[in-house]
Amino acid sequence: MSMLKVIEVLAESSDGWEEAATKAVEEAAGSLRHVRSIYIKNFEATVVDGQIDKFRVNAKISFVLEKDE
Repeated sequence: MSMLKVIEVLAESSDGWEEAATKAVEEAAGSLRHVRSIYIKNFEATVVDGQIDKFRVNAKISFVLEKDE
């Protein structure tokens, strides 16, 4: 049986929420091994001059813990 750990991250993009989620996973995968899933907890956006400037996601990312051999 695998043991999973969950971390909470914030990510943003100028191109949309999907891109922000992709960035969250890519960034996490850069320092964690065995990333398994992402759960989007919250969507937000910043607005400048009446237009959306940045799309933001608050996400939970799960990864498998490694056993000491």
